Amino acid sequence: MTALVNVVVILVVMALVAQRQMRARRLDTERRFWLLPLILGVLALRDPQLIDHQHTAVSAALLACGLVAVLAMGSVWGWTVRLWQAADGSVWAKGTKATVAAWSGMIAVRVGLYGLGTVLHVHQAGSALLLSLAVLLLTRSLVVNWRARTMELPRQATAIG
Repeated sequence: MTALVNVVVILVVMALVAQRQMRARRLDTERRFWLLPLILGVLALRDPQLIDHQHTAVSAALLACGLVAVLAMGSVWGWTVRLWQAADGSVWAKGTKATVAAWSGMIAVRVGLYGLGTVLHVHQAGSALLLSLAVLLLTRSLVVNWRARTMELPRQATAIG
């Protein structure tokens, strides 16, 4: 995929996800939350320029550091989402100011890693960012879904007699 297509896909997905995160929405824990990250991951892994072949070790190390960082930030992001249970028993979610801070932190980490790669003369393809976004979304969704499933559910009243 071309770099321009990668950038457009990344921007569209980020805008869609950010917009959805800041609205209260019913959480469907049975939904296939892994599908979008899987598609993004496959698109990223198909790119032969994911690793700079002239600086393989440094490029792979930067990619690994980036993926570890997004695992951590995806976990943080998942814990910043406010979850609550409605009267009908459905679970709702909404991003908070801490969610915005987590996004900002992730962007700062990515910019820092990109800057380090530039200083080290490592070519960094947009597919690395696409793969990072896939891991970030999957991690966040796993954390939020786990939190929602482990929420204390209200006890059902039982009829006596």
